[in-house]
Amino acid sequence: MSLYSEQEVNANERFSIINGSYATVGISIVSNFAPLFVLRALHATSQEVALLNSLPALMAIVATWLGALWMSAVQSKKKFCVRASFVARFFYILLATVPFFVHGSALALVVVLLIAIMNFPQSFTALSWQSLIADLVPDDHRAHFFSVRNRITTFVGMLATLLPGIILQFFPVSSVPPYQAFFFVAALCSVMEIYYLIRHKEHVDQRPDRKSPVILNPKMFVVFLRRPTYRRFVIGAVIFNVGWQMAWPLFNIFQIKYAGATAIWVSSFTVANQISQIVTYMYWGKLSEKFGNSITLAIACFGMAVSPVLTMLSTGMVYLVIINLLTGTFVAGVNVLQFNHLLDVAPQEHRTAYIAHFNIVMGFVGFIAPEIGVNLLSWISMDPAMIVSSLLRAGGGLFFFFVVAKAIVSHRGNTTASL
Repeated sequence: MSLYSEQEVNANERFSIINGSYATVGISIVSNFAPLFVLRALHATSQEVALLNSLPALMAIVATWLGALWMSAVQSKKKFCVRASFVARFFYILLATVPFFVHGSALALVVVLLIAIMNFPQSFTALSWQSLIADLVPDDHRAHFFSVRNRITTFVGMLATLLPGIILQFFPVSSVPPYQAFFFVAALCSVMEIYYLIRHKEHVDQRPDRKSPVILNPKMFVVFLRRPTYRRFVIGAVIFNVGWQMAWPLFNIFQIKYAGATAIWVSSFTVANQISQIVTYMYWGKLSEKFGNSITLAIACFGMAVSPVLTMLSTGMVYLVIINLLTGTFVAGVNVLQFNHLLDVAPQEHRTAYIAHFNIVMGFVGFIAPEIGVNLLSWISMDPAMIVSSLLRAGGGLFFFFVVAKAIVSHRGNTTASL
């Protein structure tokens, strides 16, 4: 039975959507325009672009571990999340002001390092928010809530990507001040993000997991993987995410360096991707209710497997927009279903620790995969590297379809498995 009344659940869902919308503005500006900023305005190298993807993941590994330890002792997940969010969003101001103090070739590396360090408190934010929202939103609300929330925040992210992209067209590609202005806008939005996070209603003294917290240590990493349903899910997620994330720097390099995309085209790629996400979020939620998370997640993985192969076929801008429009359909599925699947296979009494465990594993993947992608680019060129990415994504889909889904069906009803 939920600890929260229907009115409290509705209020928390509403505040979460507003909070997520403001957060998305800042995150969209930084994540979508940082590669363009460091490549075009700051003339970064391919290795620095790879570090832009891998270093934040390295920070996430350490931060998630520490976050799991600290959260086992905190009384309020909401307060923890608020403090972490404040520190993380302060980095938007640092990104906006650092060009005043650092100049020349060092600026690109400093920006990359700031974004990496920012991911340290951001990882605390993500871990505490995931654990908090799992408490605040009942299981039977979750699929619908995340579908609605993701659809709205994706629409906001689309606007936060499209408008800066249009504005940047009026400035030289190497102009730094426009990016500084957008980072300041992100910082302003973060004030409202934190305000609506504070407004969430949390019953601090009645949380069921306060009685038996689990603290992550090296032994627990092995113990957690002894849970069969969770272990199979993690293996499938690792296979898929290596293939997914190794292509992130490759897409940036291909679109900006190979295809010569300007700010408006980079925005168009993201907007096309987000439009299809907005349209299909609800569809994935309904599909998962009918066929289960595992099979539906496998379908999303298969859809994303074709993206790298199709992307490398042409450098035409309109073509790349169409490919991003197609890809967004399956990105929506992965975004909704991977987290839902994690909540399904993580026991409620130790959910925070399992979320932390999974985030640390994904942090290792996020650190290693971009480096794999860039090294493959230098060893075997762009096209073969993209093919490797497609094969790994498809491999993850096959694992979810034939191994994870079968295991979930055979263990259905067994909700009391031990650690």
